[in-house]
Amino acid sequence: MSRQTQETRDISMNNSVFVVLMMLVAGLAWPAAAAQIDRYPARPIRIVVPFTPGGSNDLVGRVVAQKLNEAWGQPAIIDNRPGAGSTIGIEIVVRATPDGHTLLTTSGGIATTVTLYRLSFNPVTDLAPVVLMARMPYLLAVHPSVPAKSAQELINLARAQPGKLIFASSGAGTSSHLTMEMFRSLAKIDVLHVPYKGGGPAVNALVGGEVQMIFNVITGTLPQARAGRIRVLAVSTAQRAELVPELPTVAESGLPGFDVSSWYNMFAPAGTPRRIVQRINAEINRMLQQPEVRKRFLALGVTPLGGTPEALGDYLKFEIARWEKVIKEAGIKLE
Repeated sequence: MSRQTQETRDISMNNSVFVVLMMLVAGLAWPAAAAQIDRYPARPIRIVVPFTPGGSNDLVGRVVAQKLNEAWGQPAIIDNRPGAGSTIGIEIVVRATPDGHTLLTTSGGIATTVTLYRLSFNPVTDLAPVVLMARMPYLLAVHPSVPAKSAQELINLARAQPGKLIFASSGAGTSSHLTMEMFRSLAKIDVLHVPYKGGGPAVNALVGGEVQMIFNVITGTLPQARAGRIRVLAVSTAQRAELVPELPTVAESGLPGFDVSSWYNMFAPAGTPRRIVQRINAEINRMLQQPEVRKRFLALGVTPLGGTPEALGDYLKFEIARWEKVIKEAGIKLE
C-alpha cells in the first residue's frame, strides 16, 4: 500500500470519527436545548418599552408584565428605554440573546421608523413577531371656535379656506402628525402643520386656540373634550370606540376606508425558539380574554386584540408599506 493511499484512509477515518462525535454531541445537546425551552422562563423577563413611563405604551406593557408574573411566577420587569423615536429601545431587543427573556412592547411607530430613520436593523427580519395585543383610536378634535360639527364639515371648511387651518402634532414624524397627513391626503385639503414636543403640549395648543385641529390618542384628548375645552368630531378607526360609542368614525363621516390606530405589540429577538414564541403568544392571548384585563384596557381607551405571530408579522409589513407612501408623498424628513 502506498504512503499516499494510507494517508487518505487515515484522513477518511478521522473524518468519520469526527462526524460520529458531532452526531453524539448534537444528540446530547438536543435534549438539553429542549429542556431549556420547557423550563422557560428560567429567570426574570425583561420587557423593553422604548418610551418614557406613564404613556399608553408603558401602561399596556405594565398590565401584560403583571399578568405574566402571575401566570409564570417569574418577575416580568418593564425597562423603559426612550429616545430616537423608539429606535434605541428596539435595537436593544434586536441585539439581545434570543431566548425569550428579553421582549419588546412597542407601538405602531415601529412601522414608520423604517422610512423615517437610518436604522442599523430591519424590524421585519431582526425581530420575531409574538402577538398584536391591542389598539387605541385617535380622536379628530377642533377648537370650539371652529364651526365644523363633523369630519365632513371640517373637510368642507378646509377646502373653502386652503392654507388657513393649522393642525398640531406631538412632533414631526409622530403618529399624530402622520395620521393628519393621511387625512389631508385623502380629503384633498391644504392645512398647515405645527409640531410640538409631545401630545400634552399639542393638545394644550389646541385648547389655547393656537391651532384649530388635531389627531391625538383618545386618552390625551377625551378629558379636555369632556371639560368642553375642545370639540371631538370622530374616531380614526374603522369601528367606533368602546369608550365613546356615540362618536362616528372618520370613515362614516366622509372618508370611506380611513382606518388608523395606535397599535400595541410584542416582539422577541429574531432566532427565539418557536416553542417559546408560541408559549408567550398563548399566554398573552389567554390574558387578553380575562375580564379584568379587558376592563383595565378599556379604561385606557385600548381595545384588546390578540392573534397569531404570523398575523403580527403580516400587519407590520402592511403598515411599513402604507406609511412609507404617506411619508414620501408628504416629503417628511427628520433633521
